Amino acid sequence: MTAVGAPKENAPTERWMRTLKEAEVGLEEHGCFREAKQAIGCFIEEVYNRKRLHTALGNRPPSEFEEISAAGIRH
Repeated sequence: MTAVGAPKENAPTERWMRTLKEAEVGLEEHGCFREAKQAIGCFIEEVYNRKRLHTALGNRPPSEFEEISAAGIRH
């Protein structure tokens, strides 16, 4: 049987899922699917995109990186 794709091509996705599970899903108890979906959406927007620093983006959150990129500023 032959492997398809590079062995590490899923690494960023796997890391993202680990972060989501450790920081949101594993710490909260949700009463229903709707509550879980809303809480995960809030986590992604408020924490992951606005507060959490990403080493691949120069230790900036994605929202800050996008603002800098849109303005054409390099650091």
